[in-house]
Amino acid sequence: MTALDALFAPRAIAVLGASATPGKLGAAMTDSLASFPGPVMKVNAGRPDSGLGFFPTIAEAAAAHGITPDLVVSCIPAAVTADALREAAAAGARAALVCAGGFAESGGDGALYHQALAEVVRDTGIRVLGPNTSGFLAPHQRLTASFVPGAADLEPGPVAVVAASGGVNHALAFALAEAGVGLRLGVGQGNSLDITQADVLNHLAEDDAVRAVALHVETAAEGRRLTEAVRRLADRVPVVALVVGRSDIGDFARSHTGALATSWRVTRTALRQAGAVLVDDERDLVDAVTALSRVRLPANARPGIGLVTAQAGPGLLLTDDLRSHGIQVPPLVERTVKELRELLPALTYLNNPVDTGRPSPALTQVVERVSEDPGVDVTAVYGLLEPTAVDLPAVLTAARIATPLVAVVGGPVEQARRTRRQLGEAGIPCAATPASGSVMVRALVEDAGARTRLEAADVTGPGTPTLPLPGPVDEHTAKGVLADLGIRTPARRVCAEPAAVHTALDELGGPVVVKILDAEILHKTEVGGVQVGIRTHQELDDALARMPTSPALLVEQMAPAGPELIVGVRRDPVFGPVLALGAGGTAAEILGDVSLRLAPLSAHEADTMLDELATREMFLGARNATPVDRARLTHVLLALSSLAADKTMAECEINPLRVLPDGDVVALDAALLLRDSRDQGGSDDA
Repeated sequence: MTALDALFAPRAIAVLGASATPGKLGAAMTDSLASFPGPVMKVNAGRPDSGLGFFPTIAEAAAAHGITPDLVVSCIPAAVTADALREAAAAGARAALVCAGGFAESGGDGALYHQALAEVVRDTGIRVLGPNTSGFLAPHQRLTASFVPGAADLEPGPVAVVAASGGVNHALAFALAEAGVGLRLGVGQGNSLDITQADVLNHLAEDDAVRAVALHVETAAEGRRLTEAVRRLADRVPVVALVVGRSDIGDFARSHTGALATSWRVTRTALRQAGAVLVDDERDLVDAVTALSRVRLPANARPGIGLVTAQAGPGLLLTDDLRSHGIQVPPLVERTVKELRELLPALTYLNNPVDTGRPSPALTQVVERVSEDPGVDVTAVYGLLEPTAVDLPAVLTAARIATPLVAVVGGPVEQARRTRRQLGEAGIPCAATPASGSVMVRALVEDAGARTRLEAADVTGPGTPTLPLPGPVDEHTAKGVLADLGIRTPARRVCAEPAAVHTALDELGGPVVVKILDAEILHKTEVGGVQVGIRTHQELDDALARMPTSPALLVEQMAPAGPELIVGVRRDPVFGPVLALGAGGTAAEILGDVSLRLAPLSAHEADTMLDELATREMFLGARNATPVDRARLTHVLLALSSLAADKTMAECEINPLRVLPDGDVVALDAALLLRDSRDQGGSDDA
């Protein structure tokens, strides 16, 4: 039992605004609910007709049927919805689906109607899905709370859809049906006045019949509550997420870190870190969830894929797409190759992918041998339907495979569709094209990797230092905080007058860098406030003459040349602390090469961030350069993450973080922004 059983598993339903007039929303909804096995009460306050089963109130309808409806489906206008649901709650209803639009999304009076409905939820405890949604589908309950034509014909199955949009919910449900996958529950959230995606995911976590979940996200106002629900669910079943808003740039203009982290990126980061598999469009969402509803790999950081193709060209397409996404297609061991030589013609390619030439009865044994190779965790097979050569479905279902199998089958449209359904019913995910097959394989691999990350998610890190009092923080103070966290910083001196600057040069030795020390200026190079490579007192005097006036100057030892990173942490208004690692220096925003994580994070998550950068080879020893000490870099990431435990921290950025010849890293510039005490309330997320 969950808090949403009254909505998704009601004993009886009442339709507000039920109608006998074709074309009316209330009529369409009543017709859709006709297959529901329990009582469906028709309520129409304006045109009651007991002879036709229309009652003026829910109370009278309940009395006539001898049962109180758990669920109310509201098909009445926004202006009268709140009062009607208050009456419904008083009559004993515990959940409501509100289909009408015209609430907060429309502005004007709609905002008032939205507020009135929110007050009903608060006062009565009735749970509300919507408003402004086309409803939900629960085929196993024979419950079609939707006015969309054809929705009642959807078959039950193991996949749940949780979509921000009612339209997307139905589109995905129909696409899954086309792929031969039945629906357990399909929910369109609408405005999410009360019931949110996190609520629905938590409900699904208690449903043992769910095998995979498709999640469509437009906004993520719930922040970490959503990610916590995804993580809880992903422990048991795979979650595939499609996040809308690739072009939405977050307004984080005060630092490079903020400028790099769009809300779309942060949302995807949060869901991936919680264990979701990410996809880029609705077609990939259907392919991925189809595969994961039939196969789930054990936790594995990098599963190996064995490929068998009966046609070389399509097999190359599949191989190339997998490898271009970083999927491991390892060479087969000599024992496997030897066994394959005994099964296949001499001219075929035998070392992953395995090219059989054409389908033949030997295909069963070929697939079995490849699946038994010690480097293979998933076996993928491509074949065209050639019934005169081999019965491909029979071959694949008869194979005694040592690993899960993914099939890609082409051929005449209807025959291929029947084959894909047949293989799907046998538990073998089957795609129509190499591209779709790659999506399926990648989904299995990414889910296995996500499970590995979740198992390693022991969050540890340096202690949190004492931060300065709220107010502007200059670079010297910021570096003091970093030093307290064990992050290396250059030797430096703070100087209030030119004579002290010359003394600092003597003490530190050249070359040095001289910077203005002004907490109000975050990007000093843009105002000429940084002078580098100073070795002599004459060069120092020339440099001082070029610099703008400043309350003080900072003199630092220059670090040896080396590649540069940017590391930062800031508080996202939705998800709370977000950590960023990217290519650093002045090119940070131009390159846009960044890896993100929510803080706090595990050492395992911190260590993997570098591998996500397009420029990672710069830091891994390219051109015989010393690679970065990953343990030291991980320490820096965890240290900045730990800063977020102090809620006075708004942002902290190191740019650049230079890699030294010994592999250690040093913070050459640092900015620390603190929150005003008045801004520290609200949710834990922010």
